[in-house]
Amino acid sequence: MKPKALDEARSRMVQEQIDRRGLHNQRLLDAFLKVPRHLFVPEEAIEYAYNDEPLPISCGQTISQPYIVALMTSLLDLHGGENVLEIGAGSGYQAAILAEMTKTVHSVEYHAALAEGAQKALNGAGYGRVQVHVGDGSLGWPESAPYQGIVVTAAAPKAPHPLLNQLDDGGKLVLPVGARGRQELQVWERRGANFTHESIIPVSFVPLRGEYGWSEEQWPLSL
Repeated sequence: MKPKALDEARSRMVQEQIDRRGLHNQRLLDAFLKVPRHLFVPEEAIEYAYNDEPLPISCGQTISQPYIVALMTSLLDLHGGENVLEIGAGSGYQAAILAEMTKTVHSVEYHAALAEGAQKALNGAGYGRVQVHVGDGSLGWPESAPYQGIVVTAAAPKAPHPLLNQLDDGGKLVLPVGARGRQELQVWERRGANFTHESIIPVSFVPLRGEYGWSEEQWPLSL
């Protein structure tokens, strides 16, 4: 696709998939207008980059539907100066959106090949300040805590305690919780030593791997 066609597709995506579905925050819309999603999908999928659907990437993972990325970002309630942690870098697209919305972004990716690809895509798109780390995302990234926002892009059995503990006072954790075929998007908020949460909508994500995630035996991707 030519650059003009990609720009037009991105504009339609923001208007039809995000704004019309009730997410009207201008900073959020501007971030999605600016970040070139086609730079974060496999080359053979560029023509589908702005479609209203998730797309497969390597290592059995996906880049989420644009609306879901927007919804999860909006639920963090970012204002611009936050230190944010992403669990599951994937293609790097969610991290790029976060980089437009806040001050500092760390991302932890379980698959080394994905982490390398995400960092390369982020650097190429002008988001080199995002730091992608290889590790067990269910343990968070304590070296740079506390975080005013944490977003998890894979489904956990329950909200991992390390992530809750790395939240700053008033910080929010947004993540899908549940098993294959029955997940809900949850928002957790920390107030001192207390945590509250609410469920938002049903969702479908790949499994979170790691100590506080799903094992291959519990949730094999091949099924």
